[in-house]
Amino acid sequence: MSDTLRIGIDLGSRKAKFALMRGNEIVRLADLDTIAFYKKYGSIVNDELSLDLLGSGIFSAEELAEAQITVTGYGRNSINLHGARVISEIKAHVAGARTQTGLADFTLLDMGGQDTKVAQVVAGRLTDFVMNDKCAASSGRYLENMAAVLEVSLDELSSHAEEPVALDATCGIFGESELIGQILRGYPVSRLCAGVNLTLVKRVMPMLKRFPSDTLVITGGVALNSAMVNLLRAQCGMEIVIPKHPQHNGAIGCAVNP
Repeated sequence: MSDTLRIGIDLGSRKAKFALMRGNEIVRLADLDTIAFYKKYGSIVNDELSLDLLGSGIFSAEELAEAQITVTGYGRNSINLHGARVISEIKAHVAGARTQTGLADFTLLDMGGQDTKVAQVVAGRLTDFVMNDKCAASSGRYLENMAAVLEVSLDELSSHAEEPVALDATCGIFGESELIGQILRGYPVSRLCAGVNLTLVKRVMPMLKRFPSDTLVITGGVALNSAMVNLLRAQCGMEIVIPKHPQHNGAIGCAVNP
């Protein structure tokens, strides 16, 4: 790979992620809340998204002058970032997973703030993929909502996998009502947290079964949920690999994409 300086930007629904790379070497990673980032540094000019990357303090003037910029993420189909190349989310995440793991054959599970993607990669090439973007019930937003109902942090939610309470609602909104009902039955918070994590596993398993593989690479912010990962490991039968920077995987993929 060339040692050209590249900037990758993944404009996610919850977080805007940034990667500055030279070749395969990560120079800098950063992230900001998407809405706050847009409010402070974004505007629409001639139907294009304009971002004040210099004003954000993430990159220097010299880096912005030298670097090639590639962007992906939420809004990619309707908003073009001025001065940047736009690629699909799935292309970015596959490139990021390959770069971070060195693997050429794997199934990719990317769990973001509002959607979930599963892709099959064979000999380093994307062969097929499926997305669940109609409902946030199998995404990070579901975990945020359930944590709020339980009045626990995401870190606390992510630490419980033992004796999960059954939660069967397939809709995120109905899931909240079901969880409240289980709270009223007196189940301890630890078991309710485990139930929430297991519910997420149940929702992604049908997608994973479409693309069997020896190795499952998990990316996105939900990959940081260790309890969910352990529950998934017990059910999927695949070796699970989590890259060093799962939440910045899409931005890294943009930065390494030729």
